[in-house]
Amino acid sequence: MPVYAIEAENLTKIYRAGSSKPVRALDGLSLQVEKGELLGLLGPNGAGKSTLINILSTLTEPTSGVARINGFDVVTHPLDVRRSIAVVLQTSSAEAFLSVLDNFVSYGLFQGLSLRQARRKASEAIETFELAEFTNVKCADLSGGNKRRVQAAKAFLADTPILFLDEATTGMDAVIKLRVVDLIQRQARGGRTILLTTQVLSEAEELCDRVAIIDHGGLKALGDVPALKRMAREVYDVTLTFDDIPADLLGFLKRNEVMRCERQGQTLHLGVEADEAHILHLLSEVAQRWRIVHFEVTGASLEDVFVGILSKKE
Repeated sequence: MPVYAIEAENLTKIYRAGSSKPVRALDGLSLQVEKGELLGLLGPNGAGKSTLINILSTLTEPTSGVARINGFDVVTHPLDVRRSIAVVLQTSSAEAFLSVLDNFVSYGLFQGLSLRQARRKASEAIETFELAEFTNVKCADLSGGNKRRVQAAKAFLADTPILFLDEATTGMDAVIKLRVVDLIQRQARGGRTILLTTQVLSEAEELCDRVAIIDHGGLKALGDVPALKRMAREVYDVTLTFDDIPADLLGFLKRNEVMRCERQGQTLHLGVEADEAHILHLLSEVAQRWRIVHFEVTGASLEDVFVGILSKKE
C-alpha cells in the first residue's frame, strides 16, 4: 500500500462554539498527494482550504475522518507530523519581540541546524526576501507586508519534506512575489512536496502539477490543468478591444450569459460558455453594432474552469 506525502480520508470538521448553527467547514473530503508533487488547492473564501491545512499541520483536530502526513496520523502522531512539515499560515507566526535576524536564527536552531548553518541560512533568507534594512528590527515594529515576508522566509529555512503555503504571497509587492514564486518552483524541482492555496489562479496554473478545487468543504474537481480545461470544452476566453467601450455593450453581454467580464482600459476579457457556432454569432452581432479594433478567441483559462465548476448547481 503506497505511503502518500499527504492523505485525507473522508475528512469532516464541524465548528459549533459560539454559533447557534454548526458550521461544516469540511464535509467528507478525501485527497491524496504524491511525494514530490506540487498541488494547488483552490476555492472561494470559506471553502475549507485553511481548515484543511490547519488539520494537516496538527493545529486543529478533525471531527471525523483520517489525515496522514508521510504515513503519520495527525491526531495520534502529531510530533512526527510536525517534524515532516513547514507551514506558512495566513496568520503571522513571527516572534514579535525578536529581530528579523534572531527570528531566522532561532527558527533554524529549532529545526536542528547548527548555529553556523542557521546564520548562513538566515543571511540567504534576508537577501532573497530583501529584508537587509530590517535585519535588527523587531518583528513587532514591521509593516504587515514585511511581517508576511518574514513568515514566508522562515518556512523556506527548514529542510522538511513537506511545505504548506496558505496564501503565501498575499500582501507582497510584485518583485518579492516573483522571487517567492521562483523559490517555490526550485523547491518543487528539488523533490519537495508542496500544498499551495492561492486566490491568484494564474499562479496556480503556472506552478502546480495538479489542482484541487473545493467548495463547501468538499472536493469538486481534481486533475492537472489540461485535464481540468478539457472539462470545459465549450468555455472560451474572448478578448475584445474598442476605441472606446460602448456604454450599452455590457448590458448586451450580460443578456448573452457571459460568465466573466473584466475591463482593462478599452479591452474586455470575457469568459463565454457556448459552442463555437454561438461564439461566432456573438462576435458577429457585436461587430455589426460596434466597431471592434481587435478580437481574439482562445480556449478556457483555469479561471473559467474554476468559475464554471463552482457555478454548477448540486
